[in-house]
Amino acid sequence: MSSGEPARGQSGTAESGTPESSTAAWYRHFGTVDAPGNSECYAEWSVGIADDPELLRRIDEWPHNKRQPLLMLAAARFLGARVSPYRDFRAFLDSHWADISRTVLSRATQTNEAGRCAALLPSLAQIAAAGGRPLALIEVGASAGLTLFPDRYGYEYDAGAQVTRLAPAGAAPGSYPVLGCAVTGPVPLPAELPHVVWRAGIDLNPLDVRNPDDVAWLEALIWPEQDFRRERLRLAMAVAQADPPLLVAGDLNDQLPGLAAKAPQDATLVVFHSAVMAYLDAEARDRFRGTMSRLAVERGCHWLSNEGHTVIFQADGSSVVPEMEDERLRGRFLLLHNGKPAAITGPHGQSLEWL
Repeated sequence: MSSGEPARGQSGTAESGTPESSTAAWYRHFGTVDAPGNSECYAEWSVGIADDPELLRRIDEWPHNKRQPLLMLAAARFLGARVSPYRDFRAFLDSHWADISRTVLSRATQTNEAGRCAALLPSLAQIAAAGGRPLALIEVGASAGLTLFPDRYGYEYDAGAQVTRLAPAGAAPGSYPVLGCAVTGPVPLPAELPHVVWRAGIDLNPLDVRNPDDVAWLEALIWPEQDFRRERLRLAMAVAQADPPLLVAGDLNDQLPGLAAKAPQDATLVVFHSAVMAYLDAEARDRFRGTMSRLAVERGCHWLSNEGHTVIFQADGSSVVPEMEDERLRGRFLLLHNGKPAAITGPHGQSLEWL
């Protein structure tokens, strides 16, 4: 999930030289840095919003955490906004503003990118092999739980000279997504998929892959031109619909200890998350680290953290991953295993650089 928050050190100044509001700078950064190369539509719309004082005034009436570009743009897409020039998009906003505002205030950017399993799989396979036991998985910030099925998806790891392919045993081709990932460095690619015997997730507002509105929201969160991600999402949802995971509603810090206690004792417990810690303040992150430390001692739990460096600025100035400088990550995520850097990953699992 990309929030579109301005990068540190950005001037926050419009081309005219006059200072911009934080919201204008946020949308301009999203439109000139995050969106180009991923969605030309979102690039144009976001820059248009950054230059639109009346629209910015309306957006600033929302709480700060509801002003992020991807949430607002997804809400418009959810309500029927089509790829179009900014002028037409602006007219759509005017005629649907009450519904857009209602959607923004009731929804969140719960992008559930199954592709991230490609970045997590080598570590999960290592953990399973080292423990000699099957895995029990808990994802915090699970959305609809689509990344809880790493053993049910196919993979193509492309090292340039060699491509490693993995497929779930017994599954018919075309019934599951195949996740492509470019790899560099000594990635410990497994020979087979790990065995998962239990899977569960925590989210403030879990999405249900059997609910048409939640399915439509997940599709709206995918950027307009990225049809390959939309098709991957639909295949992943079909896997989850056939065997829905256990999803618990609530704060991850409140729910994690009790949910971990339900995991089978004869399985190796792994707690993981991607693009989640940015939404916690420093106190909540410290509490989470403390919980993970206790689970490691009491249960032998492993912790996989797949996060960007500064996805969303915190009021206290804290960053998500202090272990590596922004320049090295360059918009990618850092994968930590039990607090130690293991790899640099593409935010949608499209690349894996082993450290």
